[in-house]
Amino acid sequence: MSFRIHSHSPADLVEEAFFRIQREQMADVPILNPALVVEAINFQRWQAHWLGIVITPWCMSILLLPGSAENWVPVGVNKRRFVKFPAGDFAFLGGVEAELGEYQSCPLFSPMDKFATQLEASQTARASLIGLLSAPATESAPGEEKKMEKPSLSRRRFFALR
Repeated sequence: MSFRIHSHSPADLVEEAFFRIQREQMADVPILNPALVVEAINFQRWQAHWLGIVITPWCMSILLLPGSAENWVPVGVNKRRFVKFPAGDFAFLGGVEAELGEYQSCPLFSPMDKFATQLEASQTARASLIGLLSAPATESAPGEEKKMEKPSLSRRRFFALR
């Protein structure tokens, strides 16, 4: 499978693709949250590729798009791949959209009925991305003084807090 390399942030293309999906495929789906719109959140370089989150009225997902031909691992549409992040291993599914080419996604929320506002969804997306890229706190060795640890926002812990 050939893939498109994104030399610049794909955030605008992500929004374009998911707006089109909403218009063409999701328009009459009852799970849409009318308080939310499509928004690409914090797309940034990660291991030579692009990592960010997309919010839609029907789901919130982490997206990974190729930023380099080196070390991009194509998986095929609806095929699963595990990606190692500081917070742990996460399962991503392959996808293809005309605007984006090949990409991989990891769902965080669906449906989106827990979110009352776009701001709340955006803040959750930003916190999720920070958590994904942060290593979990480690336990102190016996006899060591326990230091103030920042809470782990791993996916499992994040969902347990909701």
